[in-house]
Parts: sequence; C-alpha cells; structure tokens
Amino acid sequence: MMTIYRWDNGALREATEFSPSCWINLVEPSTTELESVLSFSSVPRDFLTDPLDAGERPRFDWEDDAIILIVHVPMVEPEAEDDGWTIPYRTVPLGIILCPGTVITVCSARTPVTAAFLDQIRRVCPPSDRYRFAFRLLWHAGVLFLRYINDIHQRTAAIEDELHESISNESILKLFQIEKALVYFTTSLKADTIALARANTARQLTLSEDDRDSLEDAMVEYQQALETATIHANILNGTLDTFASLINNNLNNVMKYLTAATILLAVPTLVASIYGMNINLPFQGHVNAFAIVMGLSGVLAAVIGAIFYLLSRARKF
Repeated sequence: MMTIYRWDNGALREATEFSPSCWINLVEPSTTELESVLSFSSVPRDFLTDPLDAGERPRFDWEDDAIILIVHVPMVEPEAEDDGWTIPYRTVPLGIILCPGTVITVCSARTPVTAAFLDQIRRVCPPSDRYRFAFRLLWHAGVLFLRYINDIHQRTAAIEDELHESISNESILKLFQIEKALVYFTTSLKADTIALARANTARQLTLSEDDRDSLEDAMVEYQQALETATIHANILNGTLDTFASLINNNLNNVMKYLTAATILLAVPTLVASIYGMNINLPFQGHVNAFAIVMGLSGVLAAVIGAIFYLLSRARKF
C-alpha cells in the first residue's frame, strides 16, 4: 500500500499524486507502486527493496543525492491479541530514504510508528526539511520502544504474581515468550544505535544545529530504550532461573518424602516376606503369632519414621 502525504498549509495531508515536498509511505508495496516511486524519485532500486527483507540489518548508506537509513522498529504481533502463547512484540526493518525535497519510508508490515508520527507532528516539520523530518520519525520509534518495554514489564509482573500463587507450566512458558521479545528488542536496539551513531558522524549529511539536536534526541531515546530493555531482560532471565530452582527444589522435596515412605513400607513387606517362607520360624506355633509379627513390624516402622522426623527437623534429610 502506498500513501502520499503533501505539505499543505502547514500540515501533512493525504494526496493522490506525487509532488515536491511530499512524504511517500510504502507498506507492503506492490511492484507497480515501487515502479511508480522509482520513476518519480530516481532512487536506487535496492534502497526500496532492501527494507522489505525481514532479515535486513540496520545501516546507513548513500548513493548520489539519495540517503537511506534502515532501522528496526517495534510492532505488535497481530496474533498476540487472540493467542496468549504468541510473542507479544517483534521488530521489523524500516527504511527511511531521503531525497531532495522528498522523504520515502518503506516497511514490510504496518507499524504504529508512522501513525504516532502523524498524530503528533502534523504542524511541526515539512518533508522538504528532510533531515529533521526523518529524525523526528526516529524519535517516535524510540518512544514506542519504551512504551512497549513498559508494557512488557507490566505483563511480567502479572505473570510473576500468578507464579507466586502456583507454579504452572503455562505461566513459565509465557515468561519465556516475553524473554524472546526482549531479546529481539535488545538485539535490534544495539544495531539501531550503531546505525544512528554512524549517521551522526557521516560527512554526507550536512546538518544544521536544529537537525543535529533532533538526531541527538532520537539517539537518546534509542539509548534509553536499549538500557531499559537490557535491564528488564537481565531481571527476567534471573526470574526464570529462580523459578527453575524452585521447581527443582520442590521436586527434590517430593522425592525425599516418597523415599521415606518407600523405606517405611519396606519394613512390613520384608517381615511378611520372611514369614511367608515354608520353613520353621519363630512364633509359628504361638496362638498370637500374627499379632506379634505385625506388632514388631509396626514398632520397626515407627522407629525408622521417628529417625526420619528427627533428621528432617535437624535439616539433615
């Protein structure tokens, strides 16, 4: 889908045709749309196609008068709303192509970054001021990272409360899914900060003081998002390790009690096995032989049980 925004009367408004000072937003574009943008802007074809590759890494590049900055931006998984097992967030490459008087954004999926950008920057910056326009867009992506990381923190706290009441496989698997989302975030943010740092020092960008301030604001948001995501990832990793240790400890306790019960039940079984032999045995002619044998078995089991109890109180068993 292709949407054209033209700077008209101090605001960005949708247009049907290309014009100077416009923003072209491509989301899952068709071949026809790509060809029309290529005819209008004369940018290199790979500038438009590279961001559509889900595995494309963040980078800064240029060719002639066209400059491209590819960053990873966050988005919500559509399946996450209906399926509690799906990773709630992931990142996709977003290409920002800067041409004289025109800004082109290319993405393989619909992300809330451009929507948030439109909602808050309508009367701030025209596309003809291409550097500041792109850096403000990046700033909104960094803010969105922080918002999603905060939501991840709240999800994690809710699942931890469930685990404090009862440790279940479902809750632990949900934590694992959230940990995977944080891994995607931290990996993407590290690469994004490197790409932004390269753009900040690139000689190909002739930035004014306001442009550089906008870029530094975006870099601060990305750096803060990276540090926050790293902290939450480390905390979540420690939480998962803690609950794994608790599960192992609970299993050890269960095995300990089962072992004690097995030993207690083995005493009467042993006595019954001995007295089941077809040989001469003590008390076999006594009128109360059964009561005597069962009493001895009970006494032995009680003694062993008392020993286990004392060792348990002394924390030696």
